[in-house]
Amino acid sequence: MNKPSSYTFAALFRKEEDGRYSVRFPQLDGCFTEGDCFEAARQSAVDAMSLHLYGMEQDGEEIPDYVEEVEANAGETAFLVTAWMTPFRDEMENRAVKKTLTIPAWLNEAAEKRGVNYSQILQSALKDYLGVYHP
Repeated sequence: MNKPSSYTFAALFRKEEDGRYSVRFPQLDGCFTEGDCFEAARQSAVDAMSLHLYGMEQDGEEIPDYVEEVEANAGETAFLVTAWMTPFRDEMENRAVKKTLTIPAWLNEAAEKRGVNYSQILQSALKDYLGVYHP
């Protein structure tokens, strides 16, 4: 199934008493964020929504259709937020994850003397082993 290149949902922004902005997405249960100022909250809203939707895609959850009207509480202002998922998916799929490994001390000493980059060597070896030739 082809995944959409982007999603757009309404986000409800509220300026809090301390001057910060809180953001919630009525159509995306559990998707909330905040920011020190409006611009920070807007960028955080894009990031939070992208991550939330990516998680829904990965879990096979149904993503709701966009609706034009959402119910806002007093003090909330609605803004449309768009998550461009194609570059976000690429970033998430190529993100680095930390792995712990164990090797003999003598091998470690020899590698350190030669200035081996363990991450690069392990990635290269895993790609060869798995037959994966992706940059």
